[in-house]
Amino acid sequence: MFKQIAAKLKELQRLAKQTQLPPDLSQFNDPLAETIEWTPCQSGGTNIRTHKLVQMGATRVEFRPTAGAVTFFLIFLLIGLGITVGCSIALLAQNSFQWGLLFPIGIGLLFTFIGGAMLYSGTAPIVFDSVSGYFWKGRKDPRQVFNIREIKHCAKLADIHALQILSEYCRGDKSSYYSYELNLVLHDGSRLNVIDHGNLPKLREDAQRLADFLNKPIWDIAIKRS
Repeated sequence: MFKQIAAKLKELQRLAKQTQLPPDLSQFNDPLAETIEWTPCQSGGTNIRTHKLVQMGATRVEFRPTAGAVTFFLIFLLIGLGITVGCSIALLAQNSFQWGLLFPIGIGLLFTFIGGAMLYSGTAPIVFDSVSGYFWKGRKDPRQVFNIREIKHCAKLADIHALQILSEYCRGDKSSYYSYELNLVLHDGSRLNVIDHGNLPKLREDAQRLADFLNKPIWDIAIKRS
């Protein structure tokens, strides 16, 4: 017990030290690095690798969901469907209405909704296309919409200034982990999130390939999980 408390205190001290020490932004030799935000674009994350970069040709790369991420989404969806269908069949087989079956049916519908939402969101295209000249995140191609502002996560490739890699310590009730963000830094200092997952080496590999594709620098201050 005392060993666990000591280990916890040591971890908190290490995190506090990391929080207090600002990153050395002079290493990037760019005035814009001194003015942009260095906090996560979106809070939370995951401890698994959710996306991988895929070369679609000489003019296009995409981040696509990994098999592990899709499996995770499907587990939620199938559990929900199984509970909902099973309890619905049991309810219909009863001679009298059983109110007690409504609660598990509701739980099943909730799991189904969450799993479906995660599957839909997690499999949305994340595209860098040099032919159209755009980056976009979602199912709407910028060339197929009347107003480009309809797409929340979208930018011209020419407006991308650098790639930013950050780490975030996520603390839960039963487990804690680091999640890592890959963001786009635009010339005006604004940022757009690209991906966020728990495998830093793979994220760095994908970021380097993307940087080569875009011919842009990488600004990396991620803290490696120890």
